[in-house]
Formats: sequence, C-alpha cells, structure tokens
Amino acid sequence: MNLINLGWNSFHDEAYQEMKQEGLEPARVKLEHRGSYEVSTEKTTYMAALSGKIRFESKSRDDLPAVGDWVLIAPQENQRAVIHHLLPRKSKFSRKAAGNTTEEQIIAANIDTVLLVNALNQDFNPGRIERYLVMAWESGANPVIVLSKADLGKNIEEKVEALAGIAIGIPVHVVSSATDTGIDELTSYLSSGTTTALLGSSGAGKSTLINKLYGSDVQTVQDIREGDGKGRHTTTSRELIVLESGGVLIDTPGMRELQLWEASDLSHSFHDIESLAEECHFRDCKHNGEPGCAVEAAIHDGELERRRFQNYQKFQRELSFLERQTNKKAQLEEKKKWKKLAGDRTRQHRR
Repeated sequence: MNLINLGWNSFHDEAYQEMKQEGLEPARVKLEHRGSYEVSTEKTTYMAALSGKIRFESKSRDDLPAVGDWVLIAPQENQRAVIHHLLPRKSKFSRKAAGNTTEEQIIAANIDTVLLVNALNQDFNPGRIERYLVMAWESGANPVIVLSKADLGKNIEEKVEALAGIAIGIPVHVVSSATDTGIDELTSYLSSGTTTALLGSSGAGKSTLINKLYGSDVQTVQDIREGDGKGRHTTTSRELIVLESGGVLIDTPGMRELQLWEASDLSHSFHDIESLAEECHFRDCKHNGEPGCAVEAAIHDGELERRRFQNYQKFQRELSFLERQTNKKAQLEEKKKWKKLAGDRTRQHRR
C-alpha cells in the first residue's frame, strides 16, 4: 500500500511539506475509539493516542482528529503510535451533535465526493435529501444522490422527478444492490487518490453498497423492518475502507437526527429561491404578504413548491438559532477565561 491508495493527493502533500518533522510520518485515521485512533501509514496500521500537547491546546472538537483526517505520528513499539499534529483538512462533513449541547460532530474529513443514499421504498424522503444537500455543499465535497433499493421501489420515475427542483445540477443514480443495477455507474467516483463518503439514514443500504463496491462482504448488513421500511443500525461507527482499486470509502452510521452545524449561505441548495428573492419589489421582503413579492407569485403560479420554500425558511431559522447559541457559548467561555485570570492575579497579589 502507498499513501495514494489511502487517499493522499497534492493538497495533503503541500500541507505535509510545510509541517514535516524528523521522526514523524503521515498516517490516515481509519477508526476512532474512545480516546484512541486506528491509523494507517504506507506500511503499518497503528493504535494511536493523542500527544499531551494536542490535548492541552485543543479548544473544540474541530481541533481533534476524525475519521478521514491525516495526522503526523511518532511510531512506538508493539504497533502503537502517538499523534503529534493534525494536517489541514481539505473538507469535512459536520453536524450539530445530537442532544441539547451546541457541539460539532465531524462525520468524515478530507472527502472528495459524498454519496447521499436514500432508499426508494416507503422511507423515501425528499425533505431529508434536501437537508443532506445543504450540509454536503457546506462540507466542501461534491454531492451525488444515490437512490438505492430500486428493486423494492414503486413509482421510481415519479420519485426521481420529485428531486428535479431539489437536486439542480447534481447527479442522481438509481441503483439496486440486489440486481446490480447502476452499481457500475458509482465506480467512476472511486478513482485512485480520492475519498468517497456514504451518508444516509439506517436501512438506506449503505453497507450493502460498500460490499458491492469493495467486491466482497466487508460490512455487516441487516434486513429493514417490514412495517415501515426503516432500517436497524448496522454500522455503529465511522470507518475508512481502502479499495483494491486505490479509492477510499468512508461508511457512516445511519443518521435520522441531522441538525445543521454551519452554512455560510444557502445559495448552493436554494439558488432558485434566492434568485426569485432578488426580483421582489422590496429588498428586505419577508415573502409574507408584501406587494410585489416574486417568491409568493412563483408559489401561486406553481413554479415553486411551497414545501421547498418552507424548508428554506426552516433552515434559516435553524442557522440563526445556532449562531445565537454559538455566540452565547463563546461569551461564556470568554467570561470564564477572564474570571480565571482575575483569580490568578488575586492569588499572586496575596503572595
């Protein structure tokens, strides 16, 4: 195996040339465990721990390695290693961590293509695909929609058509692992030196697709529930899988709670709505009864689906709330820092 087989490319090489140190070598994170990582170099796979410096200087989850990251390690005995540096990321797919905390969860890093997998059975959900697309564009990777389980789907052409207004300019592939339909089309995204992540809800068929693309059963699969077509969690952790062809796949657990973490803008996913908004009579139009509103006119004329516009508004509210929570957290952290600093000065003065 060489670094290219692990997904190494010119971006990572440039970063490495600026950061390389004697005794350290590049490795890629394949699995993340509690407090440790499984990483691979050109020759060996190690169980690696973070150096004390990284632990001390890390201020957020973004400062720590995730599956797909490139790191610089110092190999030790018994296939152990210490991670000393995290190389800059080319891309990352993140979501807000589940629950009430305002924390980032990095799903996969340094990915070139995101295969957004959605089953064509009764679990087909255009709204969920729309949300994945927003997050995929923000990640820096190229999104591709994969409609799986075509052998179980009904009204497939209608479902593909339903994505026409959502997946503007994005490839859509209809596949079936059971009949091998469309599988060959996906191999074009798996060239040497590239990394492709599969994302989707439980039961969408990601692990089965991984097995098909790999050429043998490397991932465990389970049947979906007959009642609602939803799946059970087969993949329980993110995992990087190296293909014999030289490409790299990252399998991820099914995610039903998919909250946005950040989005600089929504123009990639909602270019049609934002273009319409520019035609409104008032520049600050809220699209809620104002005269000359081009967005409301498009909805009335059937040119824009109301559900899509409501989803757009929902994403805006979600991002605004996240920004407020993030700012509040930053203010609290700053307050703690100054309080600690004041306490240290008081103790020094007493001495």
